[in-house]
Amino acid sequence: MRAATVSRFGGPEAVEITEHPLPEPGEGQVRVKVKAAAVNPVDVAMRSGVFGGQGPLGLGFDVAGVVDAAGPGAHWTVGERVFAVVTGHHKPLGTHADHIVVDAGILAPSPASLDDVHAATLPLNATTASQALDLLGLAPGQSLLVVGANGGVGTHAVELAHRRGLKVTGAAEAAFEDFVRARGADHFLARGGTPEPASFDGVLDTAILGAAALAAVRDDGAYAGVWPGNEPASERGIRIEAVDVRSDAALLAELARLADQGVLLARVATTYPLTAAAEAHARLARGGLSGRIVLVP
Repeated sequence: MRAATVSRFGGPEAVEITEHPLPEPGEGQVRVKVKAAAVNPVDVAMRSGVFGGQGPLGLGFDVAGVVDAAGPGAHWTVGERVFAVVTGHHKPLGTHADHIVVDAGILAPSPASLDDVHAATLPLNATTASQALDLLGLAPGQSLLVVGANGGVGTHAVELAHRRGLKVTGAAEAAFEDFVRARGADHFLARGGTPEPASFDGVLDTAILGAAALAAVRDDGAYAGVWPGNEPASERGIRIEAVDVRSDAALLAELARLADQGVLLARVATTYPLTAAAEAHARLARGGLSGRIVLVP
């Protein structure tokens, strides 16, 4: 089978399509035939060597597909539609492949209302948003600033925070104001605008602004980042968190339900065949996309 891997770190040209034996599921494992897998900034970081390690490393965290084979004790049926977050920065094979073997317990049924391409955009970004909001621990009625509110994680954070009863302000480029408000933001802050210092109970910094975002948090409030190790130092009694995404099948099942209800919007910018993974990375580097690039084996 084919997989997108990197044996040396570098730019988009470092992405290779390599051949591998078809993996077999073991005890409690499932083999998924990949129908679609999103390309995320974390894949760029892996390709660039941000997390180190030695190649070959497999790329891809999101997957949507069908159960292709089930090992002993894996309670899934061949042909069932599933999706998942497959974590790990040093895995030999990721989801950018024809097939992937995973622990059965990380899978959830795909949203019934979405095709595989759209379903593949949700697992990593929506899981990150939900787990970051959990870290912030804000109560209904408290105020939240989402920095990067038009991005993959930021959009889902706005949607989920609104559903949790938070007073949400979305910060993004001015052109996205209508979009961010439509996803559930009560207020909007255009990029370049400066929020009143210490005015929010919590800030979710999906744009990795660090200290600039921290300044918006009230004394004894909470800050959450999405890139562990890059969060700013605490000040004014602010609690500092960074989400280290973990697979959570129960959460994914709930996110699928919310997608089917129209709460979560799955956005696809464009698709590429798996064999053009390097081109997909080059397109992501050029920016200007509203939605995810998705690889289709």
